[in-house]
Amino acid sequence: MKKLLPVSIAFALLCCSTVPVGAARLKDLASIEGVRDNHLVGYGLVVGLAGKGDSQQTIFSAQSLTNLLERMGVTVSPTAIQVRNTAAVMVTAMLPPFARPGMKVDVLVSAIGDARTLQGGTLIVSPLRSLDGQVYATAQGSVVTGGFVAGGGGTSKVVNHPTAGRVPEGGIVERLAPSVVPGESMRWMLHHADFTTAERIAEQINQQSAKHGQGSIAIAENSGTVLVKVPTEYRGRSSEFIAEIEGIKVETDVAARVVVNERTGTIVIGGEVSIAPVSILHGSLSVEIQTHYVVSQPGPFSQGGSTQVVPEVSLNATEQKAKSILLEKGATVEQLAKALVAIGATPRDIIAILQNLRASGALDAELEVI
Repeated sequence: MKKLLPVSIAFALLCCSTVPVGAARLKDLASIEGVRDNHLVGYGLVVGLAGKGDSQQTIFSAQSLTNLLERMGVTVSPTAIQVRNTAAVMVTAMLPPFARPGMKVDVLVSAIGDARTLQGGTLIVSPLRSLDGQVYATAQGSVVTGGFVAGGGGTSKVVNHPTAGRVPEGGIVERLAPSVVPGESMRWMLHHADFTTAERIAEQINQQSAKHGQGSIAIAENSGTVLVKVPTEYRGRSSEFIAEIEGIKVETDVAARVVVNERTGTIVIGGEVSIAPVSILHGSLSVEIQTHYVVSQPGPFSQGGSTQVVPEVSLNATEQKAKSILLEKGATVEQLAKALVAIGATPRDIIAILQNLRASGALDAELEVI
């Protein structure tokens, strides 16, 4: 009976062989140097957890609560309180480029103590800092979790991760984001470095510039960056110039690569992968060892006998005949996929075959195992 590959493997092998690399917008291939997001992090308290917050063993949670109460004029010792409605959390957010004071951003909160859930809690105002130590935003609001925990009496049910949640638009920007405003020139950084793609980007930008009667304004510095000079008529209006060129379509180029995930059995082969003429022999040897326990009893009226459990071991070794496939010159990835399906190769077999093809030099591609 013919074996079929898992859907994930067969689909990845066949689809990548038939879909060519097409044109993509410049804004999807690269980003401007200095125009980026900024990570923010802070520490805060979530209250109103209906007895499912941190326990007394989480010392920093009680200390944070007493410090908060002290700033409000209430003095109490951390060892004298036991509040299970509070949880200490780490607060994180992403500050977009050119963010200005008053802009709202989403905030993520994650429990760092032993709280069971953050469901139904409220984050108390918390400052969010960047790596320079400056406060760029503050966060506060109701926590929305994507899971829950319920149960009692030794039985509980946990769905997803109730100890992490989101506060939609819970952060308010308090300081200008550290962004670089493009001046007379700018650098576009490719998301995936490639010399051919970088050269094509510079060529397309220069063609767009030539249509407006201008000279060459772009040059590929290396595989990762393209330097673009802002034309004289766009000086002081760099945003307008960026909006004009970021929609330019560029034919991308990717290196031949085979990506293998041994844990999930997923194999993705790019359409640029070429295979030299090769013959593949595939077979398998299986050894099965079974142990059965048999009770041995002495005969009737025997003297000195006792009942014993005796193991009986059986060994069975089977070896399948080697299955052969032949790939001629100019073989495509689709032909390779069909051939592997035909011989009933398993995901582990396919990984071994690809490694052997790469070692023999028949597979002209980079083999990456993740």
